[in-house]
Amino acid sequence: MNLINSKTLTVILLTALLLGVLYCCMTQYDRIVSLQEEITANSRYVEVPIESTEFHLVIPEHLHYKQPSVLMGRTDVVSVTPWLAPVVWDGTFDSVLLDSIYKPQNISIAATVFAVGKYTMFLKDFLETAEQHFFVGFNVHVYVFTDRPNEVPQIKMAAGRQLTVRLVPNSNRWQEISARRMEIVQNLIEEKLGIHDYIFCLDVDSKFHNHWGTESLGGLVAVIHPGYYWIDHDKFPYERRPESRACIAPGEGDFYYCGGAFGGHLQEVHLLAKTCRHNFEADTKNGIEAAWQEESHLNRYMWINKPSKLLSPEYLWQDFAPIRPEIHLVRFSGVEKNYADIRPNE
Repeated sequence: MNLINSKTLTVILLTALLLGVLYCCMTQYDRIVSLQEEITANSRYVEVPIESTEFHLVIPEHLHYKQPSVLMGRTDVVSVTPWLAPVVWDGTFDSVLLDSIYKPQNISIAATVFAVGKYTMFLKDFLETAEQHFFVGFNVHVYVFTDRPNEVPQIKMAAGRQLTVRLVPNSNRWQEISARRMEIVQNLIEEKLGIHDYIFCLDVDSKFHNHWGTESLGGLVAVIHPGYYWIDHDKFPYERRPESRACIAPGEGDFYYCGGAFGGHLQEVHLLAKTCRHNFEADTKNGIEAAWQEESHLNRYMWINKPSKLLSPEYLWQDFAPIRPEIHLVRFSGVEKNYADIRPNE
């Protein structure tokens, strides 16, 4: 009899305990639901901080801009790749809208330019036109790498923009100067990681003609070469030798990308520069020099690691080339020059 009473008492106590736990859970749930409803009601009018600059494109309230359309726009060019990366052409973006997204983030853009030997003669035009067209109104830091620091011109720069000159050695072969760029870019990013948000690596023997701004921002950004975008990829000047780490075999490849203009997030460009440098050094140990040095390795890298955004040939045209119908304006271009006058081993 006592055993039965003991079991009954145990059951009653356990039941009471379970009911108590259930009551506490239900009470806490009601409090959470009530709190969530309160937050939801208030959050309609509260700004929510966004950390990512890539996936959360937040605009100011009541910003007025032209209504977008899926039925009207450029029909003479392709504006998206097979892997769904945008291809930026004139007429495919709204710079006012884009600036309103990125301006409140107070982003910082680094730009690298190499002016070694006689290439310092191009610095004045490059720097002056960059002040007029390259990310105007944003924080920009231009890094000039040169062996002739005394020949870097004094350029008046707007607020939030600055120039730093860094000394690098010259070489008897322009190919070696070209090859060192990836190593130097890698080292710069490792030093400045966290200071800048984006970086663009640009050729000094070029100048800006029109707006280059926030429409060019992305994870890994490539520029389609102006000399090859209308021909079959088997005619691209890829490195074709299988023994080279820059090799892209016939029948492979997407576009031919410029070595004279590329960029993106610091982390993405760091990985590109580090990989290209490693592959270049591995080729050198095997007595191989890729057809177009770092540009060949860059094309190999971007074939495997697809760019998240492509800039049309507007972003690095060639001054000696006639303007094709699909090029509505030139934003940045390589100037005409006699390579025999400026390259040490031409």
